[in-house]
Amino acid sequence: MERLQEIAKEATGEISALLDGKFTPEQSTEVGRIVEQAVIKGMLEGQHRAVDAALHCPESERDMAHKIATAIRRENDALIANLSSMR
Repeated sequence: MERLQEIAKEATGEISALLDGKFTPEQSTEVGRIVEQAVIKGMLEGQHRAVDAALHCPESERDMAHKIATAIRRENDALIANLSSMR
């Protein structure tokens, strides 16, 4: 979670520099939140694709694919719970 916040903070700084001005503290917080949410959505989309790929495997490996997909979903649930508790 901390790494996602670092990525969001870095992106916020880059956006601020690109706009050739400084954000107010409120704007910085809001832009950071928006960037963090975008990072999370992108990461979750990647995990959804990983689950889909795991489930499209040969029949002989289907049991292992379901175990992997379940583990990915469990990690997603933990991530969402942790992020929600940070708010």
